[in-house]
Amino acid sequence: MVRVAAVQFAVSEDVEDNLATCLRMIDRAAGEGARVVVLPEFCNHVSWYDGREHARRMAQTLDGPFVTALAAKAREHAIHLMANCTLAREDGRTTGSNILFSPEGEILVVTDKQVLMGSERDHLDPAVAPSPVVDVEFGRVGLYSCMDGVINETPRMLAVGGAQVLLNSLNSFALDEASLHVPVRAVENRVWVVAANKVGPLVPARSIETVAERVGVPVEMLHGAGESQIVAPDGTVVALAPRTGEAVVVADIDVARADDKSRPDGTDVMGARRPELYGPILQAPRGRQREAGADELVAAVVSPADGDDVRALLADALGTGAGLVVLPELADLEPAAIVAALTGTSAYVATSLAEGAAHVGLVLSADGVVLRQTQLHASAQHPWATERGDGLAVVDLPWGRLALVVGDDALYPETFRLASLQDVDVVAVPFTTQAGADLDPLLLERAAENRLNVAVASRQGAYGGGALFSLSTDFTLWAPDRAPFSGIISRPDPVLATGAVEVATLRPACAVNRFVSKGTDLVDGRPWDLAGVLAEAQGVGASG
Repeated sequence: MVRVAAVQFAVSEDVEDNLATCLRMIDRAAGEGARVVVLPEFCNHVSWYDGREHARRMAQTLDGPFVTALAAKAREHAIHLMANCTLAREDGRTTGSNILFSPEGEILVVTDKQVLMGSERDHLDPAVAPSPVVDVEFGRVGLYSCMDGVINETPRMLAVGGAQVLLNSLNSFALDEASLHVPVRAVENRVWVVAANKVGPLVPARSIETVAERVGVPVEMLHGAGESQIVAPDGTVVALAPRTGEAVVVADIDVARADDKSRPDGTDVMGARRPELYGPILQAPRGRQREAGADELVAAVVSPADGDDVRALLADALGTGAGLVVLPELADLEPAAIVAALTGTSAYVATSLAEGAAHVGLVLSADGVVLRQTQLHASAQHPWATERGDGLAVVDLPWGRLALVVGDDALYPETFRLASLQDVDVVAVPFTTQAGADLDPLLLERAAENRLNVAVASRQGAYGGGALFSLSTDFTLWAPDRAPFSGIISRPDPVLATGAVEVATLRPACAVNRFVSKGTDLVDGRPWDLAGVLAEAQGVGASG
């Protein structure tokens, strides 16, 4: 066991004062017995600059007084310390960088932020190399920063590279960091995450009222959202700081828990990856090519309990006027029966069935099958399904482009990324929930980070049934036509199935807008040129 700490505090434009705060809070964390301490992002200066030259002047150097003081503090307490500041690099770049210090005060690794958010792009330069996984005395560690974790690639690269503990520095006013983007990186990768966020103003105190008035929000909405946290590999938040105020949260973690990558059914969710299918993630962005889908689509998910008549529930779902109905995987309803139920309608139904040694998803209309999709990843839940698909297929329907994600393919962030790269608007997921985190945060994040409408159907069980995740019409931060900022950057509002048939309105047209902030596209902004490890062979299989 090792005791880790996530530390939250405010910073200002005064670099010396900020250093004093860092040192004081490190003392506090060490006083609580922490052997690993994580500080927030941009500890040296509030992330607000007059221009690139100003940002360069405020940036630190690895041999300068700010960094050497942090090194000395790590040595004083004999701790591993991760601190983040802007660095003036010798090659002329100015970066937002995580620095990991050893208990001897040595710099073990420096990693640069890969995905810049909004105005950071005006002042800073992104990483030019992937972040390595570092072997330290308590385990294998990976480092990332804030926006790097709002999409999946950077944490995923570290997990695929063998990291057991991810250290995340944040500078965020977004409430959905703590509720979604931080914990999901733990559960999807089965690793520990230690995340430290800011509190207090994220813009200079001298101008915060003017900025708040300009963007139409209360001053408090421009403060760091706090809620620094430590998350276990199953997604359980084991320590959580308050929304406001300085804080240190600590937890004793068993790092070896991150070596168990198995689902409740025994599937190894890292070993069953299909790197040979993920090549498109590494291709240069091309922008969305397809026109927008329909403004609205009424969709229904069917979540039968034991003994329910699925045929009758399908009729009920179609009776709501839904244009898309998703049934659970292996719904025990023959395709001919589904086609018959669709007679006289323009609706589509998604489900799956066993075809020999393949688990095959189907989308059907009154005219028959319009899309076939064989499950891509091995699953111990269906050991008979030994034949795999060789890619993700899509189909264009009157209301937009649809992808079908079959069963446990939904567990892999790469699957949904492949859908977004094909300009998909809606994803149907015939599924079986096995864990409390399956719908939220796991599948909720698949909708959020890809700007996809997602409809999930599962039989009712201990962890719920289906869910519908509809995209918001009000998205890009600070856009002129956006409503005042609510504190949410990308999290959709989930509609969780409370009965056998749940209906919601999806918004296919909203999949067109992927810009979370100025210049930051959730799909095209992925670190595609650094992500080679995602497509390298890791071994394929499912245990259990």
